[in-house]
Amino acid sequence: MIDPYDSDYPETGPESGDADVRTEYKFSHVTTGRYLPTPGKAPEWAFADIGEWMIDPGASAGDWLRELRDWRREHLVRIGYSDHNYRHPDLQWAQRNFVHAQMMVEDRYFYDPEQGCYTVDRYLDDLQARFGGIDSVLIWYVYPNIGIDDRNQFDLAADMPGGLQGLREAVDAFHRRGVRVFLPAKPWDHGTRDPGVSHWDGLAEVVEAVGADGINGDTFNGVPRAFFDACQARGRTVVLQPESTISSEEQLIWNVQSWGKKAPDRTVPPVAKWKWLEPRHMINYENRWGRNRNHDLQYCFFNGIGYNAWENIWGIWNQFTPRDAESLRRIAAIYRRFPDTVVSRDWAPYQATRQAGVFASRFPTARRTLWTLVNRNEYEMEGEQLAIAHVDGTRYYDVWNGRLLAPRIENGQALIELPLEARGFGALLAVPGTVDDPDLDAFLAETAQRARTPLHAFGSGWKPALQQPLEIAPTAPVAEPPAGMVAIPGTEFDFKVQGIEIEGFTWAGLDVQYPWENCPRRHHRRRMRIAPFHIDRHPVTNAAFKAFLDASGYRPRDAHNFLRHWRDGAPRPGWENRPVTWVSLEDARAYAVWAGKRLPHEWEWQYAAQGGDGRLYPWGNDWDDSRVPAANRGRRLRAPDPVGAHPQGASPFGVEDLVGNVWQWTDEYHDAHTRAAVLRGGSSYRPQTSHWYFPQAHRLDQHGKYLLMAPCKDRAGTIGFRCVVDAQ
Repeated sequence: MIDPYDSDYPETGPESGDADVRTEYKFSHVTTGRYLPTPGKAPEWAFADIGEWMIDPGASAGDWLRELRDWRREHLVRIGYSDHNYRHPDLQWAQRNFVHAQMMVEDRYFYDPEQGCYTVDRYLDDLQARFGGIDSVLIWYVYPNIGIDDRNQFDLAADMPGGLQGLREAVDAFHRRGVRVFLPAKPWDHGTRDPGVSHWDGLAEVVEAVGADGINGDTFNGVPRAFFDACQARGRTVVLQPESTISSEEQLIWNVQSWGKKAPDRTVPPVAKWKWLEPRHMINYENRWGRNRNHDLQYCFFNGIGYNAWENIWGIWNQFTPRDAESLRRIAAIYRRFPDTVVSRDWAPYQATRQAGVFASRFPTARRTLWTLVNRNEYEMEGEQLAIAHVDGTRYYDVWNGRLLAPRIENGQALIELPLEARGFGALLAVPGTVDDPDLDAFLAETAQRARTPLHAFGSGWKPALQQPLEIAPTAPVAEPPAGMVAIPGTEFDFKVQGIEIEGFTWAGLDVQYPWENCPRRHHRRRMRIAPFHIDRHPVTNAAFKAFLDASGYRPRDAHNFLRHWRDGAPRPGWENRPVTWVSLEDARAYAVWAGKRLPHEWEWQYAAQGGDGRLYPWGNDWDDSRVPAANRGRRLRAPDPVGAHPQGASPFGVEDLVGNVWQWTDEYHDAHTRAAVLRGGSSYRPQTSHWYFPQAHRLDQHGKYLLMAPCKDRAGTIGFRCVVDAQ
């Protein structure tokens, strides 16, 4: 067998030594799926932090690297490794995909709901200004809204503004800025509408239609080759990028990228396993909930891997701190200027350093060699950092600070002095005298300009994005409830509710922020005064909405999916008295204004459903299937039950059809990046096979948060509404 790495790995620095010496732990016995054990130390399970300060990684790094190379050679044989995909001209861009971003389509920087248009340049300009921009983007249009009705992952792509053609125009806008585009694959989507094709063929159709460059495998431990082959059959050679690293080593052959997660934050930074097996395999490290990303970025720089600059997490805005943003800008600038170095097949981590707590990696190429350094100490490190074999004529550059160095040469070694900030970074470039790089001076000048402001001058404090409610204008008050409405008296109400988002724990920034709160959070409680009002006894019906259209002439600007369940501009026969669905929040507001009403505030809806005793359901504290429509656990929607069909499910005030038939629109909240509506009551649709589908909130102390993008995508077959009128 021929070693796919045609190199003898020249022994330099700490790699020299007695070939018969072995590390304390046999390497191949302690590998994990993501990271490799650090030299001179036992695996994570072997001991606690006590005594870690006694470890001298440099003492055993040479032997460790030698054995690590033996392990790599053997493993590549075991998996029948071929690097043909890493040499494929249509896939090599992945090796320069340094800064990736998962982007929610609901982000208002990507799509302007008021103008009804994509704003890709605005989105990219913001990232360029804050941390130097991105190389690729994952356009995320599925979770967490999928499962609100029976639309599958491919339907939701087609429901983007402008359909697949509109999405293609957005992809083209990214391409004009040099940004590659990934689309998501969802292996768990088997409870919504059957697409009639395999997951790989269905996604390949979308990839072809919009011109995407890659596929992100959500929850995949390695994206199956079937996705690659299905796209190739349609003339698209795509990069596969699994979310959850790779479980089978053979998949490294066709997964030329992956995400990395949760690298242990210990004094000695770990080595990424897949990067070591194939140094051209680009990892985008992801830590979505991280508030301080310094360790993440040091781990990336030490390993020569990229980052997933993910900030909008299911509508929760987790923005980089200024220090982390500036660190990423400077790392990415070095990567992009010397891209061949960080994918060097002769990469060697744990180079000998002169200072404790400073770690370095060496990335040699024929034209130049790059060293990346990270200071794991909480204090600055000045003075000599590296001693490297010197060749006459070699020029040395501090590319983190943008300056030519004049190191002291002693005994054939260049002694390199570099300043390293506390928990900071450094980078050394060595260029042979025979190599000319005419643009290097300009890059160094830019780097020096940035370095005038040290990283510690940038703020490192994090705070959640604040939300504002969309104001709901009061109606003209009336004394008696209009026909079809129920009078609700004013009261002191104990408003207690929590969001049922699947992810997010209890982080600040999750769910919504009520006007009396200082930040968004999952759990809410407030004793509040509610003024009297009148509320519709039942949700608005198809017949009532038809009367509105006939009288007002209302037609939405964005009509995709508008009243999708109607036929020839009218409700289907027998559906007149069922709740209207497939109406957006904007459509519902238009109806309310025409009727002289408004949508309810969430606490009004809850008080009308709950009364004053805090019950969990309109009828009491125990769920009762006989009081609500039958649950629908199939893959297709069925019609909502007619209103009034379940009077035994009425609230203490006599309000009906509150839970288990259709969700109901209430308040809207927004921050600079995301809009979301609070949905109440839940529906009868309960797709099976996955816990990732939009969860139900039948309990009166729970609500759903539904991300808003555009009416075409927001409309759903399970969301209706009811109205209120202010009372005198």
